[in-house]
Amino acid sequence: RLSPFSPEPAMSAVYTREEVARHASDDSNWVIIDDKVYDLTRFAAFHPGGAAFISSVAGRDATDKFYAFHRGDVLRSMASKYVIGVVADPPLGKKATVTLEPGELSRVPYAEPSAFQGLPSPYYNDSHRRFRLDLRKFFDEEVMPDAVALDARGTHPSPELWRLLGKRGVLASRVQHGPWLKDVVENCGVTLPGGVRTDEFDYFHELIAHEEASGRLGVPGYADGLGAGFVIGLPPVLQFGSSEVSKRVGREVLTGTKRICLAISGPEAGSDVANVACVAEKTRDGLFYKVNGVKKWITNGVFADYFVTAVRTGSPNSGIDGLSLLLVERGNGLETKPIKTSYSASAGTAYVSYDDVLVPVSNLLGKEGEGFKLIMHNFNHERWYIVAGVNRASRLIIEECLKWSKQRMVFGKPLAEQPVIRQKLAKLASQVEGVQAWLEAITFQMQHMSHVEQAAKLAGPIALLKLFATRVANDVADEACQIFGGRAITATGMGQVVERFQRSVKFGAILGGSEEIMGDLGIRQAMRAMPNAKL
Repeated sequence: RLSPFSPEPAMSAVYTREEVARHASDDSNWVIIDDKVYDLTRFAAFHPGGAAFISSVAGRDATDKFYAFHRGDVLRSMASKYVIGVVADPPLGKKATVTLEPGELSRVPYAEPSAFQGLPSPYYNDSHRRFRLDLRKFFDEEVMPDAVALDARGTHPSPELWRLLGKRGVLASRVQHGPWLKDVVENCGVTLPGGVRTDEFDYFHELIAHEEASGRLGVPGYADGLGAGFVIGLPPVLQFGSSEVSKRVGREVLTGTKRICLAISGPEAGSDVANVACVAEKTRDGLFYKVNGVKKWITNGVFADYFVTAVRTGSPNSGIDGLSLLLVERGNGLETKPIKTSYSASAGTAYVSYDDVLVPVSNLLGKEGEGFKLIMHNFNHERWYIVAGVNRASRLIIEECLKWSKQRMVFGKPLAEQPVIRQKLAKLASQVEGVQAWLEAITFQMQHMSHVEQAAKLAGPIALLKLFATRVANDVADEACQIFGGRAITATGMGQVVERFQRSVKFGAILGGSEEIMGDLGIRQAMRAMPNAKL
């Protein structure tokens, strides 16, 4: 593969614009794009848009025409082989196209949280900045070169990449911090990004990890394939498994050796957890549970090794009191089939069937009948994580819209010169910054509250924040489509990031609790806390 950040070919040749102009025929076709000179003579016949386009810019500076039809990564990948030198008088200052090195943060307004664009913040310190830069560099170099192509093909992230995510501390950074973090760093060769120590790792480091590992990548399906199921599937094992199970499985998963998912929803009940029909009965010898049933819409289930599964251990009409949580390992009787969803199959969304699957009783998480309580225990954190990814994805789309509105020429001037476009951009930027401010405030509160306090005081606010974030994302998708026009519904080319976003924006609005449930939960909690106040 040729990475978008691969070193460019050695270019010792320097050409004047007059020299380039002498190569303006089909037999010798040179063009200038930015500060580089390209020999497109052999390429013209293979140009997807036809040779006529290449011929029309022969011997000229084609920078504006190139960026009218192509994203910059084309220059850093396919076009790089045609570079023959640099132009003697390259564009300087604001006329020069900005390119970023691996790990470098964007300078486009609102493209990064304000604390990472030079503004003061009470929440972040130098360790957070090192942490983000190192994560950004990792994903730029190790993930993004292949991500778009793999997402388009529906290819799952490779086991080798998972192990690298483990070794580099990405996986450990995306799980609620606890003793398991120190364990894998001290005993399993895991190093946290940016040289962050385990004793300084906090909720803001985890927030950054979710932002960098999911929303910023611009490939929703592939990004979810990098651990959406793991983020919500491993915590119940770490928190409620036996010491042997939590340590063994925690090490396997956090190092990327094994993969895990959360299997709660079934076709018979969906998110109505109280009516889960998947059954687990003890064998006569009392050593195993025999599991039978199905689960649906299980993210990462296609390639998972472990399935944290909600089962009914009580009677058919026992409701939430008859639910338990089992750690089921892939083996005899457990089968997974991919489900086609509106985003990439790279996420590994699965239909999971259990046919007399034997599970050791030692794999029970917590106690029998505590399944509903255990599931609820992690919902706040799951919803907080979803907000982090959704809002960072929305921020990426704002960056795309700002770039496009400046470079797209309509009626003889940039798109951004149209007042209606500026109003759309203003709306989106203010909404995304509003979500970010509330997200960081709640993250600060989580950092200074016990889990019991969080459950009592933050369940409502986090639910409303998730509702806010997904409604904003819906607005971002809608307005971005209007700004990009037909390109926003085209899977390749200039609007491809917007196209992938608008096609998957409803995932955040449904997973982890629908918008309607989030709104109802938030206000019901508020009403319970209402004093006897009168107008």
